[in-house]
Amino acid sequence: MFSNIIRKTAKPAARTFIRKASNATTKQPANSKRLLYSLGGFGLGAAATYSTMEQNNTTPRMAGQSIYGMLESFGDRLDRIEEALGVGLSVFSDEIQKIRAVKASNPGNRAMKYFDEGYFAKLGLPLQQVFMDIVRTGFENADSGLGCYAMKPDDYETFADFFDPLIRDYHGASPDAVHVTDWDISDVGENGVLDVTKLGLPTLSMRVRVGRNLTGFNLPGNMDRAERVRFEKAMLKAFKKLQAMPEYGGQVYSLTPDFDGAKNPNKISDAKYNELVKAHVMFKDMDADPYLKSAGIASDWPYGRGCWQSDDKQCIIWFGEEDQLRIMCMKKGTKLNEVFTRLKGMLDTVESIEGVKFARSDKYGYVTSCPSNLGTGMRASVHIKIPNLTSDGTDKKAKAIAGPLGLSVRGVGGEHTPIGADGTVDISPRARLFIKEKEIIGALYKGIQNLMAEEKK
Repeated sequence: MFSNIIRKTAKPAARTFIRKASNATTKQPANSKRLLYSLGGFGLGAAATYSTMEQNNTTPRMAGQSIYGMLESFGDRLDRIEEALGVGLSVFSDEIQKIRAVKASNPGNRAMKYFDEGYFAKLGLPLQQVFMDIVRTGFENADSGLGCYAMKPDDYETFADFFDPLIRDYHGASPDAVHVTDWDISDVGENGVLDVTKLGLPTLSMRVRVGRNLTGFNLPGNMDRAERVRFEKAMLKAFKKLQAMPEYGGQVYSLTPDFDGAKNPNKISDAKYNELVKAHVMFKDMDADPYLKSAGIASDWPYGRGCWQSDDKQCIIWFGEEDQLRIMCMKKGTKLNEVFTRLKGMLDTVESIEGVKFARSDKYGYVTSCPSNLGTGMRASVHIKIPNLTSDGTDKKAKAIAGPLGLSVRGVGGEHTPIGADGTVDISPRARLFIKEKEIIGALYKGIQNLMAEEKK
């Protein structure tokens, strides 16, 4: 009888309360979350809690606690009540229905494929809200290939039952594979030298970049505006150190309108921003990307967004994009190892600064927002001309040949951009995880060699 009263009266009211409390507290500290979740669930849990207290004669003990302590206890009891009554599935009933629909209509959407309602029901409301944020881009964008973004550096451990099979599916890895980091290219190419002139190629545009996130902050999808600004201000110390080094120097370009009401000395104009985007120095307006928007990564635009660029224009660090940091080196030259080695030196310099510690997983290497970039977080690419393979004005032939070689083909402006009028494309190895950094740059060199052999046929 009591359970029927809960279902018919307290539960509907509590459902609305819990949803509001849940949505309002996903970015709050853990203790604050528990307090507000307890308040949000009071309509559902208070009666049951009181009844249990009476049965167990715990009133004297509770009387000696603070209100906060009592609410903490309510929260613990509420978790058990939620599990018994299936409240979590009720609170997120709309989302669950969307997930079921996408799971049926888009089997290639891995987040929906690996979403298990039984697992979700056992999480408890606070973790359920985080988990729903993780997969939101998947059910709001049915055509997603992965359909999920981590919200915190430790999400890959917290939600391992979901993430691990998804990650190994996407990366084609065995159940026991563990990522190993290795930048030593002394045994790659000719004693570490990867010279494309040996392949009959002229000077190429070369770029190597990595995604990195710091341990002391949420990942971009879970940041609020204040944290985005705080992260930018924290990184200014790193940029200052780079600026003081003759081999780097450089300038910070920020899009943040103000620092909590104070003037931002690095704020640039809209005209300058557009100039930097056109030059591929700065990233585009993220708010226009539906996948990043659903994940919360594009929120609070343009706060906490910008970049640092070295004096020679060859080194760039983006902050506030899909990952907290995108660190890259580029140049026009013939030796791939030069940009690779310079990037490694810059990474070591940045992480040597007090307060800067890159988030890592013992199993997956460097932590990134998107599971596709875990491990090395690296993308090594070159622009090469393949007019024969692109003679129809598209990159279809090039992709058909590059795919089996483990290469991705993009337009010269990046993903979803057209190829160059002269047949220039951007190519890079697809692998990121369970592969060493030195193997990626070696794979790029080998991939160029194989692709050019097909171009000449």
